[in-house]
Amino acid sequence: MRSQILAALLGSVVLVTGALAQGAAPAETKSKTDDLEKLQAFKSTGTAPAPEIPQTGRRADAIRKTLAKIKLPEGFKIDLYAVVPDARAIAVGPNAGVLFVGTRKSKIYTVTDRDKDRVADEVRAFAPGIDFKIPNGVCFSKDGVLTVVEQNRVLAFPAAEFFYENPDVAAGIVVKQGELIPPGEESYNHTARVCRVGPDGKTYIALGQPYNVPPADKLDLYAKTGIGGIIRLDADGKNREVFATGIRNSVGIDFAADKSLWFTDNQVDGMGDDTPPGELNRATKAGENFGFPWYGGGSVRTTEYKDQTPPAGTVAPLAELPPHAADLGLIVYNGKQFPKTYRGGLFIAEHGSWNRSEPVGARIMFASLGADGKVAAVKPFAEGWLTKDGEYLGRPVDVAMLLDGSLLVSDDTAGAIYRISYEGDAQ
Repeated sequence: MRSQILAALLGSVVLVTGALAQGAAPAETKSKTDDLEKLQAFKSTGTAPAPEIPQTGRRADAIRKTLAKIKLPEGFKIDLYAVVPDARAIAVGPNAGVLFVGTRKSKIYTVTDRDKDRVADEVRAFAPGIDFKIPNGVCFSKDGVLTVVEQNRVLAFPAAEFFYENPDVAAGIVVKQGELIPPGEESYNHTARVCRVGPDGKTYIALGQPYNVPPADKLDLYAKTGIGGIIRLDADGKNREVFATGIRNSVGIDFAADKSLWFTDNQVDGMGDDTPPGELNRATKAGENFGFPWYGGGSVRTTEYKDQTPPAGTVAPLAELPPHAADLGLIVYNGKQFPKTYRGGLFIAEHGSWNRSEPVGARIMFASLGADGKVAAVKPFAEGWLTKDGEYLGRPVDVAMLLDGSLLVSDDTAGAIYRISYEGDAQ
């Protein structure tokens, strides 16, 4: 169904761009906007292939030296999978395991392991003719459609794993530029979107709000548009609705086997080193409110809204996370490579604090679940990127699962993707 919707979307685009082509601008005034129009119409842009990112040399050697300091549970090991500049959100192709890696800048990278030795052979920019703006959010549908969520636009790339090596790729606009959020709400703060395709086939997108704590006169607009929440829409961009509200800035969402949506939330700054906590939340149905801005994190009330009554039925987090650790990407682990104690639990990437007198974070955490589905414990799984002297040797951003069940970790400071594998008995 999703493929059929996107085929219709792309087909309608062909008709529109075909009409535009009759009055097309001369070649000498060609822009990247023109390139996107051509790609929608399945026409060549003449864009040259992007250069390869070197995978050997001093930078790779330095990253491997850092990885030797990372502590993991017994039986696990961590290796450099790829050098990827500014690496953020990771989408793993469902067919060949090609990685598509978003950034907070202007590029998406493809990462290819051709010989399947679990080390990347080639890293290049994806669709170099497209003018991306903060293309942080990347996610795949089961039938191989890649969705890219920028700051204020959503694009789709059918069969991306099979077309990505050519600079010209099939492309469709799901949400036009300036229509994901009102243009007047664009900001330099909390602009990194994330996405997941849900079990219902809809695309779920987290929209961080730009303030530390938003003013009251913004709340109605944000509730209506889904800013400071999670929205969902059909594959072709239709039937948009606000799925969840009361979220400050989530940069990690994933679905569990029971179809519930888990997500991290970064909480209010400037309230002290040890307050408020970060949040690990679970949405079980549409329409839930998770408490922000009345709550700054957990049960801690914000100064700005402490005298106001929170909305009825506000959903509390299932776990409070270390204050200011900047919990970003997460996945519900459904692989089989790791021991059974990890299956169904959640891996969470801590980016690390920026506003604490003593830094905290820069780890991969693991949240185990009890028989009741609630969080039993949250403990460090991989740590060592933050030294005792408070220096960041790396800052994890996202976690993803490779097709073999190993864990991938992105790091936008080191500019790398790591692979954590298990060598013991997984039974």
